[in-house]
Amino acid sequence: MADQTEKRPPNSRRVFINDVDHYATKNIAKFLDSCVVGASFVEFGEADVEEEDDRLQDEQPKIKDATFQIVGTVSSQTEEKFSFISEEYSRLKREELLHHLMKCDVIIYDITQHPNQIDEAQWAVSALHEEIDTFSGHKMFILVSTIMTWATTKPVDKDDPDIPFTDEHYRKRKAHPNFHDHISLEKLVVKLGKTKSSQFSTYVIASGLQYGMGEHMFHLFFKMSWMGEVSKVPIFGDGSNIIPTIHINDLAGVIQNVIDHKPKAQYFVAVDDSKNTMEDIIKAVTLVLGPGKTQNVSKEEIYLIRELTQTDIDSLLVNLRIEALYVKENFNIHWVSEDGMVENIEQITEEYKQTRGLLPLRICILGPPAVGKSTIAERICKHYKLHHVKLKETVTETLDNLELCVHTEDVENDEGEAQEFLDTLKENMNENEGRLDDQYLIRIMRDKLRTKPCMNQGFVLDGFPKTYEQAKQLFTGDEEPEDLQSKHEKKIIPEFVFSVDATDDFLKNRVLNLPETVVEGTSYTPEQFLHRLARFRERNVEDQTVLNYFEDLKIHPEHLDITSNDDSEYQLVTEKICKKIGKPKNYGQISEEVEEEERRQAEQQLKEQAAQRAEAERREEEEAQQRDQRWGEWNQHLEEVRRQEHDLLETQSGHFRNYLMRDVMPTLTQGLIECCTIRPDDPIDFLAEYLLKNNPEAQ
Repeated sequence: MADQTEKRPPNSRRVFINDVDHYATKNIAKFLDSCVVGASFVEFGEADVEEEDDRLQDEQPKIKDATFQIVGTVSSQTEEKFSFISEEYSRLKREELLHHLMKCDVIIYDITQHPNQIDEAQWAVSALHEEIDTFSGHKMFILVSTIMTWATTKPVDKDDPDIPFTDEHYRKRKAHPNFHDHISLEKLVVKLGKTKSSQFSTYVIASGLQYGMGEHMFHLFFKMSWMGEVSKVPIFGDGSNIIPTIHINDLAGVIQNVIDHKPKAQYFVAVDDSKNTMEDIIKAVTLVLGPGKTQNVSKEEIYLIRELTQTDIDSLLVNLRIEALYVKENFNIHWVSEDGMVENIEQITEEYKQTRGLLPLRICILGPPAVGKSTIAERICKHYKLHHVKLKETVTETLDNLELCVHTEDVENDEGEAQEFLDTLKENMNENEGRLDDQYLIRIMRDKLRTKPCMNQGFVLDGFPKTYEQAKQLFTGDEEPEDLQSKHEKKIIPEFVFSVDATDDFLKNRVLNLPETVVEGTSYTPEQFLHRLARFRERNVEDQTVLNYFEDLKIHPEHLDITSNDDSEYQLVTEKICKKIGKPKNYGQISEEVEEEERRQAEQQLKEQAAQRAEAERREEEEAQQRDQRWGEWNQHLEEVRRQEHDLLETQSGHFRNYLMRDVMPTLTQGLIECCTIRPDDPIDFLAEYLLKNNPEAQ
């Protein structure tokens, strides 16, 4: 097959990447698309450039107009198109794929994510090698493999097993039992690059476990921490295993250097400088994103995690000390995370949230008592997966947590401080008939809004603050709204404020119609409710209201009116709020939730169908009964008619019989006797004449 290299701008490179819609390859493609060819040379100082090999200086391209043109295969064709990919291919036959590979200067195959790509990568490098004589220019094949091909390598020094491996030891490497196919492909790639390296050079990059830009291998721990659904994030085993890692953009930087430098070496280890253990990594993640607590569980429990593949499990349990010596000494990489995940965890978690669009939604719903704020808030929380923050529940939760902290020996909590605050709250409540002063309410509510769940997913603040002063103390402290600078306070200020209102008559009627079981023990008794409603109206005719506070912050409240107590009215208001807020910035339903929802809907549909069938059968049975009843009534009526007709005929036939027996039969009998005696030629005529002559009535 002849080389089909297309005309492109001078010094540009056409780069093929397999499965370019997956985590690693997508980020590599995005990184290369943002680079120019030869950019990895630019950052060298003069002394470095002078020491560079003459061959590299001669081949150093001109930076101007030199770009990477990215093409690649996608695992599934979707409507989503990536701006950094020039061409996407899907479901190609191998002849078609080879045709596209021949057009490219650089071919990159990543086998770290999906082992099913090993066969295709093996075919691709072999097919290209067979076509060397048809190449119009130099081509490069880069295999992105995994450090799991080093997993069972014997220590460099038996007496000191902590001595790390380097690229120089790659000939001695021994793969994990589940990665023999990976190491076989690595050896093939290196071998095929030794024949005509001037035409076809091949490289293998043994990548550490990749992280950053939304996460892949470590996503489970990021998601667990961010969602806050577990009180302690699990560490499988004792967590002492050292995991070699590399930021995905740093891996892309290694690939960029290989393309630019065309090094003589063919095998590189790509890892950062960290020697972090699994425990180090998980603790760092959960401290920044989650509850800050971990617990050690047995290694076997990792096999129960449905989100992890066998490749993921093997990789997370690896214990390997290895260094990227060649990369450090010969490549010019602008490191994103040279010191590893733990040292750069703040940056990594921010990338995670930004890449996945996991941004908190902060909402405040205000309005008079009994207007339905909580009803609306619950629906919004369910739709956006937010935390419902109500004053009474938060105070109760705080008191319970303080009690638990005081009675639990927890070195992470200051028992003395908890006891002091608990005593202060109880004393204040005793002095105020069960209520707390604003200063304590503000502290409790601020602490609640600063919790990791509220900071991660967001919250719906229900009916609080009630006054301008409360809002000011809660969100800005002593600062004026326009002078707000505190990052922490900015992160708890609502982005959306909704004021829900209704007429006093509507609210009174709504409360009066509440069941006694609902009203009992609440502030919705007639006297208490009217007092609360009056106070609310008084607070909201002053010059400084809580809505004015948000206006000062240029957060313009949305006003919504409730005119009906029907569920449809609240559904309509909720839909208006959701339209104003926009799409959720949270995780969608996980597969189990989707399956559960589908199962629930299927069950509901089956129930509805069964009910419809039962209703149809009931109606049919009723109609059959009605038909039988009408048929029975008709038969009874018919029998009655027949009986009456029979009785009438019986009555009428009695007179007729008597007439026949008295007046007709005697004459007819005598006539028949005469006919038999005389034997006339025409008996009928004779009988008729006889009857006429002897008619008793005529006589």
